[in-house]
Amino acid sequence: MSQMPPEDSDDRTVIIPSPHGRAQAAGRQPAPTGVTEALPPAQVSGLNPLLAAANPLLDLIPQLRATLQHPDPMGLRDALIRDAHAEVGPEVIDDALAAAAMMAMNNVYYRFRHLVGKPSYSQMPARLRMQRIARPATNKADFELFCLAVSAINGCEMCITSHEDVVIKAALSEDQVHDAVRIAAVVTAAAVALELPVWTAEATASAL
Repeated sequence: MSQMPPEDSDDRTVIIPSPHGRAQAAGRQPAPTGVTEALPPAQVSGLNPLLAAANPLLDLIPQLRATLQHPDPMGLRDALIRDAHAEVGPEVIDDALAAAAMMAMNNVYYRFRHLVGKPSYSQMPARLRMQRIARPATNKADFELFCLAVSAINGCEMCITSHEDVVIKAALSEDQVHDAVRIAAVVTAAAVALELPVWTAEATASAL
């Protein structure tokens, strides 16, 4: 059996507590607060203009990871909208908003039909107004891609499969589909992160 080293031994292990958790890495600087400040332009893969509009948000991820809370969430949102307007025309934004609104309806309905698993519901008419999908402001492939991205956020398998099939048949690549869904995931994560409360050590102690 090993013996404990004597008190005056230099081989003893000394544990120094850190009251605030893990110390910050040496030389690490606070993340800048600007939306696209000092950020290198990301390389756009694919041809869809939505990718170019989303790149500032993708570049913002390292800042979000290093920041407890953005100092101006509303200003961040407005800046992202300005970046989108600078990269794409109003018709692209109009189609994106229309796709989000329409999929908010379709995803709920068709996710229910898929999850309940009864053929009787599939035989019932949906009676949902979807004329907008036939009159896109941009083009059908882009609008379907927007619908696919929203369906991925909402988790509707039937809608994801349907819209993915349309965009692939419209000559968009799987890389473009992957980019659209990746952007949708980042936008959703950023939106959730901005709404989360930030609990400091002082706030936690006062709540106990």
